[in-house]
Parts: sequence; C-alpha cells; structure tokens
Amino acid sequence: MNDVSFASLLTPEGRALLDEVRGTEPARELAVATRLRREHPAELVSAALGQARLRQRAAAKFGAEDAERMFFTPNGVEQSTRTSVATYRAERFRALGVRAVADLCCGIGGDAIALARAGIRVLAVDRDPLTAAVARANADALGLTGLIEVREADVTEVDTTAYDAVFVDPARRGGRGRIFDPEAYSPPLSWAVDTALKAPLAALKIAPGIPHEAIPAEAEAEWISDGGDVKEAVLWFGTEPGLVRATLLPGPRELRGRGLPDPDVRPVGRYLYEPDGAVIRAHLVAEVAEDLDGGLLDETIAYVTADALRPTPYASAYEITDRLPFNVKKLKALLREREVGVLTVKKRGSAVEPEELRRKALPKPQGTNAVTVFLTRVAGAPTMLLGAPATPPTGGGPS
Repeated sequence: MNDVSFASLLTPEGRALLDEVRGTEPARELAVATRLRREHPAELVSAALGQARLRQRAAAKFGAEDAERMFFTPNGVEQSTRTSVATYRAERFRALGVRAVADLCCGIGGDAIALARAGIRVLAVDRDPLTAAVARANADALGLTGLIEVREADVTEVDTTAYDAVFVDPARRGGRGRIFDPEAYSPPLSWAVDTALKAPLAALKIAPGIPHEAIPAEAEAEWISDGGDVKEAVLWFGTEPGLVRATLLPGPRELRGRGLPDPDVRPVGRYLYEPDGAVIRAHLVAEVAEDLDGGLLDETIAYVTADALRPTPYASAYEITDRLPFNVKKLKALLREREVGVLTVKKRGSAVEPEELRRKALPKPQGTNAVTVFLTRVAGAPTMLLGAPATPPTGGGPS
C-alpha cells in the first residue's frame, strides 16, 4: 500500500468498499476481487481487501471493535503496542500527573490512542508519510482528533519542551528483521536517553532482551507481560532511578526488585514454580524464591522448587510426581503405564525440542490422563520432572 492507494480508502467510494469487504475470508478474496473490479479501480479494490486482512490480524491487539474502524500498515500491525499494554502505560502516565505527552516514533498511533483515551493531550510524530497519514486517520476514526495532533517529521528535530512527558518507541526492525543492538535502533537508544534526561518525565520502549548492563543508572526498568507473554520493556526517567520491576497484566500486578542475591540451589521439592517471563527478564527470580521459601533446581535455570504450595501471581505452580534422568524410552513406558493422553512439554536449559519429545514419547495418545514434563537440569544433570498444575490456596500470599 502506498500513499495514493491509502488516500483512496478515505474517499466515500473507498469507505463503502471497506464496508463491503469486511470479514472477507481468504478463500473468497479472488472471487470478491474479480466481482468488485468490474465497478471499481483495481488498485482501490486491492487496497480495500488488503486493509480488510490487516484489520482481521489487528483484532488480536486492538480488539475487534476498534480494529474494524482503524487503518493499518503491515509493519503497523506487527510493531504496534497491544491495547492492554498501551492502556496500562497511559494510566501510569496519568497517575503521574501527566497532561501532555510527545509521542515520538508514534507508528500508526496505538499508544497515542491509549494516551488520549486517558485524557492526555498527545503530539504524535513519525517521519514516514504513510505511517503518519494512517495515525491521523486512526485519530479521526476513533473521535480523538481533539486530543491527538499528528505531525510528519524527524523526531530528532521536534521541540518537546511544551510537554509534560516524552514517550519514545524507536524502530527495532530493519530490512533484515529484528534489531538487537540498541544503538542500531532508529533513532538510537543513546539519543532517546539524552532526550529523556532533558524531559520532566519520560518512557522509552525497548526490546525485552536488552542487557541489564545497558540500562542507564538514571532509569527505572520495567518488564511487562500480558497473559503470561512478555510484550516489552520500558525505561522510565523521572520516577525511581535504579528500580527494577516486573508488571503482569491483566491486573496490573507489580513485583519490585529488592536487590536480593541469587537463590540457593536445593534438592527437588514437592512443588515446582515457573516464574512469569517478565519476572525472569527483570532478573527477579530471587524475589519470587524468597516469597515462596524456595530455591533453584540449578544455579543457571529459572525454575524455583519448594516444599509448600503458596499463592503467588508471579509464577505458575506444579506438583511434581516423578524425577527421572533424561531417557525417552523410560518416559514413554511411564506415560503408557499411566494412560496419559495429553502431554505438555516445557523446557529450560535443554536442547531437546518439546514437539520432538512429544512425538517420540506419546506417538499414539490413547489415555485420558494429562501430564506436564519439564526438561531441565537439576544440579547440572539433564533431568525430566513430571507433574501437573497445582492450585495454591487463596489468600495470604505476596501481591
């Protein structure tokens, strides 16, 4: 999609076509396109069908109601912030007293929309003409033009002094895919940090895998997961320098770093706890282990073992029934003996692919029982731990 074809979608004819192709299934696209091209320009029909596909993909991030009204680019769907995460961040800005934000590298406007819905005035900036046009159309489509000003510009040349806070979401993808070097972001992380340090308050969205040693001393570092999946990391400036936190959505539930040393390694207890990905990325497994009176299975593995079952929102609990050295034949025989028909394989510190093990250990599922097997290391030795999800008692746990 180019600027011209996108502009054509905003015309009365384009909008009517979008309504007509809404929900078109992939298998019907060719027939629908052939029929519509008899009465409409081929480029407009292609643009409308392409937009319909993007809206269907975007529903998972933005919700079906918003996605059906919004406009997207392929990169915009891929790189935009999930609504649940953007809403959480916008509420945090609002709680910090922010009333106006400069959203630099705004993309198609996902974060700007959440900020505006929180009652915050937004300057949304992107240097790509098409992306800026899509962001502007989205503000209009959702009735937020009174709070969102979209500007096509190089973010490094924008004056943000009139705003309470700055939010920067540098591009972390290039022509060859995902970019891991923060200085290869566009704009580079060093520029974003310099900009943040000049603002009263700032938040910089970064990749969750950023090395902790690359985090500036002036920043608070936050890792965010949604439904157990790690979505992003954010550096906050003007809040609590040096703080490390894991935030779990929905909730939010917040685990703050306490500067604890690494947990001790312990023998396998009755329960295994699998920390949330945000907890692991934030290097806060020690905090979870302390709250659970637990330890590690192995000094390099982020699994916590404990003898008691306690409630925690920061880890999933499993009751361990068996411990075996890694051996596919023994596992297969045990699963057959226990009439297992559903096998969930999790791994940490193992080179074995879960799907491969599932295929070999349970080639013909026949039973009705379910088992979870953890492929891991215990005190350095490749080990299989078998168990099932455990439901902790309610109340009394850390929050």
